[in-house]
Amino acid sequence: MRWLLPFLLSPILHAAEKPNILFLFADDLGRYASAYSDPDQPSANDLIDTPAFDRIAEEGAIFENAFISAPSCTPSRGAVYTGRHFFRNGSASQLHNPWVGDAADPFDKVEGMPITLSKAGYHIGWSHKWHLRESLMGGKQNQFSKHGSKINQYSQAMSKAKDPAATKAAIFKAVRDNFRDFVAKRTDAQPFFYSFNPTNTHRTWTRGSGKKLWGIDPDQLKGRLPSSIPDTEVIREDFADYLGEVMAFDEACAVIIDELRTMGELDNTLVVISGDHGAPGFTRGKCNVHDFGSRVLLAMRWPGNIAPGRQVMVPVSLVDLAPTFLAAAGLQSKDDPNGEDLLPALREGADDSKLRGWALIGRERHVGSARSDRLPYPVRAIRTPDFLYIRNFKPDRWPMGEPFEAAEPQPDFASISKNTRAAFPDLDASPTKTWLIENRDDRNLTPYLAWGWMRRPADELYDLKKDPNQLRNLAKDPSYQERLVTLRKRLMTELETNQDPRLEDRFDKAPYRSMDGR
Repeated sequence: MRWLLPFLLSPILHAAEKPNILFLFADDLGRYASAYSDPDQPSANDLIDTPAFDRIAEEGAIFENAFISAPSCTPSRGAVYTGRHFFRNGSASQLHNPWVGDAADPFDKVEGMPITLSKAGYHIGWSHKWHLRESLMGGKQNQFSKHGSKINQYSQAMSKAKDPAATKAAIFKAVRDNFRDFVAKRTDAQPFFYSFNPTNTHRTWTRGSGKKLWGIDPDQLKGRLPSSIPDTEVIREDFADYLGEVMAFDEACAVIIDELRTMGELDNTLVVISGDHGAPGFTRGKCNVHDFGSRVLLAMRWPGNIAPGRQVMVPVSLVDLAPTFLAAAGLQSKDDPNGEDLLPALREGADDSKLRGWALIGRERHVGSARSDRLPYPVRAIRTPDFLYIRNFKPDRWPMGEPFEAAEPQPDFASISKNTRAAFPDLDASPTKTWLIENRDDRNLTPYLAWGWMRRPADELYDLKKDPNQLRNLAKDPSYQERLVTLRKRLMTELETNQDPRLEDRFDKAPYRSMDGR
């Protein structure tokens, strides 16, 4: 990639000049990039190469502890584009939300960060996944995908290709051409906001593609997998395939960044790379508020405004992105955001001390049919530098959805690996899920099944200094009761202040849930 050569220098920006904003936002992408590799803590990051992300982090800021608002696509994305906790966004607070009856939808009153930018003269647009009402980005005319979306099926297209080199070139040419179409629609010198949202890191991807297409040896993942999933041959291959899609996303990012460099506008652009939640189809990943499901990659570059090599250690939330983007443009949110502008902490000589320093995470419904009568799984959590406290409001419900009935025939391998709804529907269909179900009678797997989909206690508390993988729940440990009470109070105060509908069980009723089970 030409862009990997030293970035071209551009004149120092005048204070009144509004930057472009390039938001590279992957689906189901957790905290995976080679910049996060740590020789003292072996992980899957050791096996991948993500030069685009790494260069943005090196020449700007990398966030070691960035968290989403909800580990499900629609509520996470709604929170990002409004800067509000997910539960404040009405019909956008859940993935499968019918919004029944005549009740006013809080999301109708939201302007959203892209429209605020548009009203201030920005050209706005997106490519690929949106999962929110299109009016939040100014309507379908601001979608730019005419040249195709093969990046969304990267491993499938490449695995079937008769000429892999030509197919790969065509996939990334489409990425570039869609971005060029977007840029061509702006008026002269008009600043832009472009959101690139590919879904290739969302299942399903082709089995064996991580090794075949990217040279990721599954055996090298021994001892590097997240602790909540078994270290087996099937699961290592599954995770290697996921990592291959991470690398494909990074290469797509490099294409767009290279185009910006060619235009001579790279240094007048705030470039941000992130993901909407953790990895799909793995226990404790997507749809979970533990770190594997809620912690994501995040890096920003904006010369003259973000100090190169900046490393932010304290927890931040992606609700901070909307206020940050607007502040870069000299604007303020119209949506009463919960997020904060991160830029003051990213300048030369700044530190993390004035940042909020914690993140609020939660979820309600993901797959509509996961539980009887479309009931959600309500959970809220607060993540500080040292602790994760989780409140499971309905511990009698299955966190990943209900299993298949014992009286029914067990779904076969093909059904479970391809059909998310065959069992535990909030856990994406995958070889990992299938392997765990098929081997569920193995007593050595009991902890993994518990972490994966068994019912959970009302309170969970994890000491991150002693237990960074969050495997030992200390909620009933007498020596942690004071900490438990303090964090629970802190969480509940935030929910009360923001009028979380869950406090009155309103997510279990209309308009958040249809009472006839639809």
